[in-house]
Amino acid sequence: MNAILPAEPARDDVLAARPTLWLNSSYRKNAIETSELPISPADVQSARVNWQRLAPLLAKCFPELESTNGEIRSELIELKELREALGYRAREFGNVFIKADSHLPVAGSIKARGGVYEVFLFAEGLARDNRILADGEDIGKLATEAARAFFSKYTVAVGSTGNLGLSVGIAARALGFKAVVHMSSDAKAWKVERLRKLGVEVIQYEADYTTAVEQARDIADADPTIYFVDDEQSRHLFLGYSAAASELAAQLDERGITIDVDNPLFLYLPCGIGGAPGGVAFGAKAIFGDNVHAFFVEPVQSPCALVHMMSGSRELVSVYDVGLTNKTEADGMAVARMSAFVATVMREMLAGIFTAADNDLFKLLRMAWTTQRQKLEPSATAALLGPQFLVRHPEGQRFQAEQGIEGKMARATHVLWTTGGSFVPEEQFQNFLRQAESLG
Repeated sequence: MNAILPAEPARDDVLAARPTLWLNSSYRKNAIETSELPISPADVQSARVNWQRLAPLLAKCFPELESTNGEIRSELIELKELREALGYRAREFGNVFIKADSHLPVAGSIKARGGVYEVFLFAEGLARDNRILADGEDIGKLATEAARAFFSKYTVAVGSTGNLGLSVGIAARALGFKAVVHMSSDAKAWKVERLRKLGVEVIQYEADYTTAVEQARDIADADPTIYFVDDEQSRHLFLGYSAAASELAAQLDERGITIDVDNPLFLYLPCGIGGAPGGVAFGAKAIFGDNVHAFFVEPVQSPCALVHMMSGSRELVSVYDVGLTNKTEADGMAVARMSAFVATVMREMLAGIFTAADNDLFKLLRMAWTTQRQKLEPSATAALLGPQFLVRHPEGQRFQAEQGIEGKMARATHVLWTTGGSFVPEEQFQNFLRQAESLG
């Protein structure tokens, strides 16, 4: 098993399931300009245009979006009390913000950016192909009863550990589609219950996320009336997430924060299969270029992106291949094998990956709540550790030296992407807090 991972500084920690920071030796400048990538900055711009075109339909389907004219967006929140609690008071930590996708409307997680985008884009294409919607017609027509009756002949399916299933199920049912979510054994009961109350069929498997996706894909392949949202391979999901970067850029600009060679930007992105953090990172690279550095964060027992990218293998490496269990309370990140599509895109574009222990996630959850009333899931708290790794960890200090940014950290901006939490039922959230308190 050890032979799978090269003798890099992080290897022993990874194999022993200890929190650590891995730096990507393939990380390089101008990587986004590589013509061999399966996706381009022009695709990110197209996704922004698509979101704008879909917005009037979103506003009709979801009352909570009327005030934003159909835009799905989250707040950029400056760390104050939480900054002190995390130990980020020193000037060398620069500006520190939370990007609160934990409170995104419609689905209550970052998956609203991907799942809603793909389902609504599919609905538009299906309507145009069947002459339900003509060029120049108001896209709001797809929210009528006649359109819903047409969509009810089709099923939207997805494999999920939880939050993607919620976003796809909510979006599909809002338009009248049947919806089926294939969920892994580690999906939380409250997410299953919420989906079923929406009229979504939930199929649960004893096995892990990878098996759920494979089963869902096979069933969809055999039935032309089923549209499968493929978390492992979907360009639409990836690009739906990528548009978040332009939202962030506008928010930083509104605050008068400059991002350039002397004022770097760091993103810390919780990672499951990789679509959401990969999409955000790619979108950010399209805007900020080499002035932004993206780091993924994963649980110590489920670092699927870390073990694969660290291995350098062309074939996907699973956490099981290196003796890890894929057992974690961070259900959205309980993934044994990352997306091959994301691995290809991120190979030279990802700065690094750090890992977190479950107990720390619960402590961070309680800390975020008691200091700044941020309601998070365990998986969403992982990003809070990012600046500590970059500023204090030996590998983080090596990264600063290699990138020539040691003297620029006081002018840097750190964005901690919190990916889910607002939809957690109160009773479940109180259980999280009690679990954190029991840890001391």
